[in-house]
Amino acid sequence: MHHRATRSLAGILSIIAAFSVSVGVANAETPGKPNIIYVMLDDAGYGDFGAFGSPHVRTPTFDRLCAEGIKFTDHYSGSAVCAPTRCVLMTGKHTGHCRRRDNTAKAMIDELSAKNGRPLVFLEEDDITVAEALKSAGYFTAGIGKWGLGNPGSSGVPEKQGFDYWYGYLDQVHAHDHFPEEIWDGGKMVPVSGNENSNKGTYIPYEQERKTLELIREHHEKPFFLYLAVTPPHGKYVIPTNDPTFAMYEGIPGGDEVRHYAAMITRIDQTVGKVLDLLEELNIDDKTVVFYTSDNGPNAAFAKAINSSGGLRGTKRQLYEGGIRAAMAVRWPGQIAAGRTSDLIWDMRDVFPTLCELAEASQPDGLDGTSVVPTLLGARQTLREMHYWEIHSPFQQAARYGKWKGVRFGTKEPLELYDLDVDIAEAHNVADRNPEVVSELTDFLNSARIESVYFPAVEYRANKNRKKNSK
Repeated sequence: MHHRATRSLAGILSIIAAFSVSVGVANAETPGKPNIIYVMLDDAGYGDFGAFGSPHVRTPTFDRLCAEGIKFTDHYSGSAVCAPTRCVLMTGKHTGHCRRRDNTAKAMIDELSAKNGRPLVFLEEDDITVAEALKSAGYFTAGIGKWGLGNPGSSGVPEKQGFDYWYGYLDQVHAHDHFPEEIWDGGKMVPVSGNENSNKGTYIPYEQERKTLELIREHHEKPFFLYLAVTPPHGKYVIPTNDPTFAMYEGIPGGDEVRHYAAMITRIDQTVGKVLDLLEELNIDDKTVVFYTSDNGPNAAFAKAINSSGGLRGTKRQLYEGGIRAAMAVRWPGQIAAGRTSDLIWDMRDVFPTLCELAEASQPDGLDGTSVVPTLLGARQTLREMHYWEIHSPFQQAARYGKWKGVRFGTKEPLELYDLDVDIAEAHNVADRNPEVVSELTDFLNSARIESVYFPAVEYRANKNRKKNSK
């Protein structure tokens, strides 16, 4: 494993110490290696958070993080669907370079199905995850929720990819069931009490909360990395109707399914609130950085019923803004100034180098991301000129280039171009009026990916699916 040293947190703090005073950072002294908690909901939309304008869904803990830390308006998911997002997050490589570029492979399907039961692409031994990097730096590493990058018996299980402990689901389809008969716990599948023979005695999101609080109590005396890839509000939209959050949403537009969906988001938000309370109780609140986001855009039903996309075009599985722009809040008392809002353009590939810098850990060569620690601590930065995404059902590519957003549905298809400064809803394709920008973005899209035997590029979108560009 070849690594290069990243800048130390102490170094970056000393560089911006004077600036920190002017932006209201309470303590610019080196805090030591912080604990890191990364919370990621499953399929909650950009518009499903109070601080991002939701009139329907209540997220007081997320809103608190925005008020007590930094709110990012232009943060993006790794992809528009769950498995590649998790791959980007764990490996620090965008979807033109990482191993998993969609939920299922689009080529070599028979070979993969024979090996893995379904055409699933798992992490391999030579993939290096952020958990491995933090574990090497002395962190206890744990995950709760949905993994999605390696099923039992494969090289991709979390315990072979840097995690000391994992509780939850390995397979993304298994994660649809919130009352499973068995669950992955500490390296093996174990029965879930109360769920035998399709009974519904144990609601796994409650167990995710219990395990989270237990792990923090047990491991708070040394630095820990806790990846909370919680399963709500994805899957079968269900929460026990005696949960107080369910009563909160009587009369919400869209009926019972939307009511369950909204209650699931609020219930997880309450879990994060309990985490913050525990950090204070253990006197480690100012030693802990908390990230809080979602893995991709919402399903179309919720975008329609309660504007879960927040006025953005598109939903899950689409590379328009509604499919990939993700609400993000980060809190670190005493180090991140409260009440800030940032329009820094960044995405989940940047999490790996960011956590390495926070943890003073070495990071591997070849990452696509850049640390956003300077922005967290009050400095100004620009990460890169172009940002890239691809997905394969159907094949799409997208790029963010300053105010410009380009989308195309095949390597030979015409590029759609949107000016996000004046058209955040991507309603007006301005490609015809900006040929130079189209040329730059087309060149970038042609060069941004390396070929994958499992996820090949497609030249043209199928005729039956082709749509005219917006005017």
